[in-house]
Amino acid sequence: MAKVLVTGMSGTGKSSALAELDRMGYRVVDTDDPGWADWVSSAEEVGGGEWLWIEDRMAELLRLDDRRTLFVQGCVRNQVKFYARFDAVVLLSAPVEVILDRIEARETNDYGKASAERELILHHVATVEPRLRAGCTHELDASRPLDEVVADLIAISEG
Repeated sequence: MAKVLVTGMSGTGKSSALAELDRMGYRVVDTDDPGWADWVSSAEEVGGGEWLWIEDRMAELLRLDDRRTLFVQGCVRNQVKFYARFDAVVLLSAPVEVILDRIEARETNDYGKASAERELILHHVATVEPRLRAGCTHELDASRPLDEVVADLIAISEG
């Protein structure tokens, strides 16, 4: 069973890709869902804090082997602690204009609709995305059609 982390900035299509993989019968975990991360307040962090994976829960998920490929979606600072437990770490990236257009158009998630959130997303594209790029095993252009991105994720999972 392959274990693939799908990471990237808000608006790159991580949740959409996982929803399609789920529809196709793959095992998926969206760590934006309740129970996978805790909010940790911090005066040093832009926005007053950050979401971090619940490490015990993530470790248990990655220990399980139900013989199906697992795709995990997330973008938190402590995900790097788990990179060695994934067979692939895939960064979805897209131009800022695409990201902002998608966030404006999406109806399933209100994050990024407020101007302060959009500014934080732009800050993260400039400061976080380069670190994700440095640690990933693959980078996919997520401005392409969703079916192409999903096909590439499946191909990566198959080695």
